[in-house]
Amino acid sequence: MNHSIYSADRSTHLKIVVVALVAGIGVAGLGIAARSNSDDGYAQTAHVIKAGKPIVITNSNASMVR
Repeated sequence: MNHSIYSADRSTHLKIVVVALVAGIGVAGLGIAARSNSDDGYAQTAHVIKAGKPIVITNSNASMVR
């Protein structure tokens, strides 16, 4: 086995690619398995925000409701 990536032969490069591919699939699998399920009650829902009464701000920084 060659200890330098520059002088490595084709089989050594292939081994490196296979190990990296398996590690990447493993990390992706753990990430998918670790995500929380949407059945936990943490699902996002759309909230409607309605406009309130219009206000006027004066020079004295006091609010006046019309």
